[in-house]
Amino acid sequence: MTYIIKEKIHVGISACNYGAMVRWNHKGWDRIGALGRERTSFVWTPVCPEVNGGLGVTRMPVRLVGGNGDEFWKSKARMKNRSGQDVTEQAMQGVLDSMDIIKRAGVEAFVFMEGSPTCGVYRTTLKNKRLGKPPGIFGSLLLKEDLFLIPALDLLSPVKWWDWRRRLHAFVWLKRTTISKKKEIYDIWYHMKFLCQEADDRRAREIGRKLAAMPRKFDRAFAEAWRKEVLQLLRRPSTIPRIVSIMQKHLAHYRKHFNPDAKELKPPRSDMARRKILAELLEMEKRAVKEDYTFAGAPVIHRESP
Repeated sequence: MTYIIKEKIHVGISACNYGAMVRWNHKGWDRIGALGRERTSFVWTPVCPEVNGGLGVTRMPVRLVGGNGDEFWKSKARMKNRSGQDVTEQAMQGVLDSMDIIKRAGVEAFVFMEGSPTCGVYRTTLKNKRLGKPPGIFGSLLLKEDLFLIPALDLLSPVKWWDWRRRLHAFVWLKRTTISKKKEIYDIWYHMKFLCQEADDRRAREIGRKLAAMPRKFDRAFAEAWRKEVLQLLRRPSTIPRIVSIMQKHLAHYRKHFNPDAKELKPPRSDMARRKILAELLEMEKRAVKEDYTFAGAPVIHRESP
């Protein structure tokens, strides 16, 4: 069985990645264009905290001083621009306004600008070899709001997007679903455990052991704590080599059980070879729905009501 999400997921996005030229140097990118027709499967809400705070375009770039985004919200760090001017109050107001906007829009996921001292989550400098002081001030709140988070550059990679999309759907479905019985927890884990193991096998096994030791009677507090752990694991970033390995594993299983006459699967050495695997995996998702069997690689998919 495959779980189905019938409504479009509302996704927030750093406006500079939605085509708005709102960066400090009046630049921006249309990165959702890389999704092709699939971009219409989501409802998008672009926000720019720095512009919403009144910093304008063009402006001097800003940086965190004295700590990271978490410490910023404890008044232990400040935001300053290149000339040393303190813009903490504007930055704070812009982030709070942006958070209010995405909450009103019903956003459940956010595509963030990694490397930004405002929107960055795992890095607050654009230089890949330097982490800066993550998370950024908006990134800090995004993490605390338990949103599904996707780095904007990953929209440009078909392999990474395949991985994020299937985990996004699983995350949103699990966050929305009502859990009222022990059996429902077991059923959910049966479908979600493979995605969790792909993200972090050790952590997934710990979650599985907690499940085996849960109270005899249904305990709502346990169920919610368990759900939160699974959600946190589903949004953990991965890498291209790891994702490609996972793709090969799922496709090899599919061919063995449903297409035994297919040619031997070889390691993909090029982007073209990876795209062929992706095409087969997407067909596999469609077949899973049509024939009502569980596809561990994508246990939740989006199909709009006719």
